[in-house]
Amino acid sequence: MPESLTPRAQLRVTLRELAWTIHRRAPGRAGVGPLPTSEIALLKQVLDGPGATIGELAAALGLQQPNVSTAVRLLQQRGFVVKETDPSDGRIVRIFATDRGASEHRAITDAWTEGLAAAFDRLTPEHQDMLDNALDALQALNRILRAES
Repeated sequence: MPESLTPRAQLRVTLRELAWTIHRRAPGRAGVGPLPTSEIALLKQVLDGPGATIGELAAALGLQQPNVSTAVRLLQQRGFVVKETDPSDGRIVRIFATDRGASEHRAITDAWTEGLAAAFDRLTPEHQDMLDNALDALQALNRILRAES
């Protein structure tokens, strides 16, 4: 990392690199094989907002609708989501996670947290305390970023 960056800029770069490292490692650890990160994000979004439409999912994730449609189809083929016609308007299709999808998401989440726990345990006690003390700020940052997307 360039030394010319301010400490805050270095923190932003480090958070981005950390997020990418965590995101990219979890699927293999969970044993789900080649599940792309976009599909993992989509599955989480479906679980967070059951019954969303393709358009709503695309907007929430900042993706194009055709890409979300393709990812939903792939998740459906894996048995992770189902499409259901809206009972009040047959033109609307809503997406729901299956029990298998929820279970797979838990496995991915467990893989992420287990990997983090193992790495966390290798930190010095001082670094562990620093991260513990940063929890409120990191949660606030997460809320802001989620609200903007």
